[in-house]
Amino acid sequence: MTTRRIRTAVAATTGIVSLVAVGALAATPAVAATDPAPLLMPFYTELDVTGDSQVTTADLDLIAANLGATPESASWSSVQVADVDENLVITVTDLAAVSQRMVYDDGDFEIVEASVIDMQAAMNAGVTTSVELTQAYFDRIAAYDKNVIDQGAGGRQLNSIMTTSSVALAAAAAADAERAESGMTSTLLGIPVALKDNYNTLDMPTTAGCDCWVDNQTDTDAYMVEGLREAGAVILAKATLDEWAYGFSSAYSVGNVAGIPVANPYNTTKTAGGSSGGTGAAIAANLAGVGFGTDTGGSIRVPSSYNQLVGIRPSVGLASRDGIVPLALSQDTGGPITRSVTDAAIALDAVTGIDENDPVTAAQAGLVPDSYTEFLDADSLYGARIGYVQSMIGSNATTVRLWNEAKARMEAMGATVVPITAPSGFPNVLNEGSGSKNEFKHDLNIYIAEHLAPEVTLRSLTSIIESGRLITGRIGTYVERDGITEQTYQNWAGPTGTHTTQLAAGRVLVTGMLNDPDGNPATDDALDAIVYPSGNPYSTQSTNLRLSPNTGLPSVTVPMGQATAEDGSTMNVGGGVNLEFLGRMFDEGTLLGLTYAFEQETQARTSPTLYGPLPE
Repeated sequence: MTTRRIRTAVAATTGIVSLVAVGALAATPAVAATDPAPLLMPFYTELDVTGDSQVTTADLDLIAANLGATPESASWSSVQVADVDENLVITVTDLAAVSQRMVYDDGDFEIVEASVIDMQAAMNAGVTTSVELTQAYFDRIAAYDKNVIDQGAGGRQLNSIMTTSSVALAAAAAADAERAESGMTSTLLGIPVALKDNYNTLDMPTTAGCDCWVDNQTDTDAYMVEGLREAGAVILAKATLDEWAYGFSSAYSVGNVAGIPVANPYNTTKTAGGSSGGTGAAIAANLAGVGFGTDTGGSIRVPSSYNQLVGIRPSVGLASRDGIVPLALSQDTGGPITRSVTDAAIALDAVTGIDENDPVTAAQAGLVPDSYTEFLDADSLYGARIGYVQSMIGSNATTVRLWNEAKARMEAMGATVVPITAPSGFPNVLNEGSGSKNEFKHDLNIYIAEHLAPEVTLRSLTSIIESGRLITGRIGTYVERDGITEQTYQNWAGPTGTHTTQLAAGRVLVTGMLNDPDGNPATDDALDAIVYPSGNPYSTQSTNLRLSPNTGLPSVTVPMGQATAEDGSTMNVGGGVNLEFLGRMFDEGTLLGLTYAFEQETQARTSPTLYGPLPE
C-alpha cells in the first residue's frame, strides 16, 4: 500500500505580500473549519487565532469581535496571541497587524519572476486566476521557446519545452473552482509546473529525450507527479533534457537524431547545462512557475548554477523514483528547480512520501517535517557552523571572488565558517564514478517492464540502438552500456558490489566530517553544513558535484553571483555560479534554512533580460 504524505503548505517572505487595509480583505474566501488548512512558515502562523494554521478573514472577524479585550476578559485566551504590540489590550492596531499576515495582494501582477506566493496572493485577491496564469505561460512558451530571441552572432532557440499539456487549462479551471469554494487549500493550488521529460505523466508522452520513445504515453503518473496533482498543481509542460539524462549538455534526439541543443536564456550561445537543462532554461526564462528535474551526478545542480536557480538534490529515499525513467538507481533522485528557496521548499513538500514501489523511501519514516517552509528563517545563519574544504573552491577567478564574498557575508550574518581538513578517504568519495554506465541497461529494463507503454515497439536498449532513433553521435556509448552483463552489474551495484560499498563508506565518512570535523570527539565543533561551489561560469568545478550523489546526502544549491569582465574572461560575463550546501541524511530543512538566509542577504539571482514581459 503506497503511503502518501498529503500536506498543504503556505510559505512567504516578509515583505512579499502587500500590506492591505482590513476592509479590503473581505474578498478572500475563508476556509471552512472542516477543510484541511495550509501550513505556513512561522511568520504567517504565529498570529493565527482560529487554529487552522493560517490567517484568514475568520481570524480578523474573531479579533474584531473582541476589540478591547484584556487579560481580565473571558475571551482573552482565544485572542491573546493577537496582542502584537503587547500592551495587554486588543486594539485596531493589533487587527491591522494580523491582517498583514494574510497571503493577499490586490496590486498589479507581473508574471515575470513571480514567486509561488506572489501568484497565490494575486489569485486570492482575484487579480488573476490559475487559468490566466496557465495561459500566460503558454503564451510565453509560444513566443519564446522556439523563436530566436537573441539576434546576435550565434543566438539560438531555447528549446526548453518538449510538449505542453492539452488538459492543463481544464486542471487550472478546477483549481480556480476549488479556490472559490474553499479558499487556498494548498500553496501549490493552481500553480503551473514544468517537469523534466523523464517523469511519467498521464496527459503527455514521456520520451526521456529519445526519438525512440515519442509514443510512450503511460497510463499512470510518476509518484512525485501524483503528489503534485494532489497538492493542486497544474502540470503545464514537459521540459527537454539530455537524452536519457546522460550528460550536462542537454541535447535530445526527439525530432532530429543529430541532436537538438538547449540554450541558456542569459546567453543563448551557451548551454543551459544538464541533464535537466530544459527545466533550468524554462524556469529561468519564466516559462513555468516551478520546475522539477532529476539528478544522478549533478543534473539538477548544473542547470541550477548555469541558470541562476535554486536546486534541491534530496536525500536518496526522500522522493520516490517510481515512474521516472532511470539512469542509475544507486544515485538517482528527483527534486525541484525554482527561482527561489521558498518556492523550492513549497515544491518539496508535495513530493515526499513512503512508496512501496521504491523501497529506499522507507528510510524517511518519522524524519519528514510537516512542512519544509517551517525552516525558512532569515536569521538561520546566525550561530551556524559552516565547513569547507579549500581544494573544492578551485582557482577560477570568478568562483574564487564570489566564494570570498559569500564567506564574508555568512560571517557577517553570524555564521562561523571554518576550513576543514578532509580525512584520507575523502578523495575516494569524490572520485567514485557515476553508475550511469554499469547500471543503465539493468535499471532501464525495470522501467520497460513496469511502465513503458505497450504501443512502444522498441523495448530494449539493443532494439533502440538498431533503430537509429537516438543521437547518432552517441551510439558507441550506448553500445558500450548495452554490453554490460548482469554479473558486471552485480559486481558494481549489487548488495556487496564495489559501488554499493563505496557509497556506504562515503556516507559514513562525510557524515563524520559534519559531526566531528577536527577528528577530536572531545571538541564540540559539529557543522550544520559543508559548502562548496556547484561549478564555475558555464562549467563544472572539478568533482564537487559528486559529493552528494556519492554519499546519498542532500544538498541545496543557491545563486552566489555572476562573472564580470574584471574576472578576466569576457566570454563568460554574466555567467552564474552557485554555492552548494550539503548536510546530513533527511536534514533538508536545515539546508533550506541556511540557503534561505543566504539568498535573502545576497539577492544574487538576476533575471535574463532577453526573456522579459511579452509585448502588450
